[in-house]
Amino acid sequence: MAAAYRKGLEEVGFAEGKNVLIESRWADGQYDRLPELIADLIKRKVTVIMAGGPPAAQAAKTATSSIPVVFTSGDDPVQIGVVTSINHPGGNVTGVHVLFTELESKKLSLLREVVPKAGVVAALVNQTRPIANSQTAELEAAAKKFGQRIQIFHAASEQEIEPVFASMAQAKVDALLVAADAFFNARREQIVLLASRHAIPAIYEQRSFAAAGGLMSYGTNLADSYRQAGVYTGRILKGEKPGDMPVVQASKFELVINLKTAKALGLEVPLHLQQIADEVIE
Repeated sequence: MAAAYRKGLEEVGFAEGKNVLIESRWADGQYDRLPELIADLIKRKVTVIMAGGPPAAQAAKTATSSIPVVFTSGDDPVQIGVVTSINHPGGNVTGVHVLFTELESKKLSLLREVVPKAGVVAALVNQTRPIANSQTAELEAAAKKFGQRIQIFHAASEQEIEPVFASMAQAKVDALLVAADAFFNARREQIVLLASRHAIPAIYEQRSFAAAGGLMSYGTNLADSYRQAGVYTGRILKGEKPGDMPVVQASKFELVINLKTAKALGLEVPLHLQQIADEVIE
């Protein structure tokens, strides 16, 4: 994602180390660290803040009304209060709406195609996320539509992940949907390992999960979204006002299937899914 962001900057004439300096700060999914990290960047008098993820976007919006902010957000940016309008953001904030939360029902549909006999599907949700209730409601509505039993599990810290998988195993769930969340992305290797250890077929939001050994992923192409964020940052560096730049709606989505993992789980991935997948890992 960082490489894609730099590529976007380069598309509009900015190369790191030549005519732009990037000060990186990483919260690793620990949202309570964001205000301190952003305060440090403001103290360093940065020209633009790029905020990756809804919590970072909200923290940056709260911290400054003068420094331009470019965000990537899987949550509706109007709903979470970082812009007043998609077409006319106003103020000092604009960015890319990544469309993850809106894809939870599609993820459930895809998971059911690969695990058609799943009696109970578990959904892992970070209950501290501002739109966790919306995620849960969408998943429950989709499950009702499909006639699928679903059980919601919560985790919001590293210490909660292993116990929640033990709870899933005890509940004898047949498959798992990991809801979109920056914290889960930061713990993807742990989550994929535990799903493998408990032999639970799972679908995730990002390709990186499937690449790490997860069964499958479906979501927005993050590299393209971060590239667009880089383009927007460059345009602001050239003098454009963020409030006049419409929020970009992500338009590239990708389905990734790990056939090696499917084989280990004793699953047959339907041929038509393999044919429409953007990437099949063998």
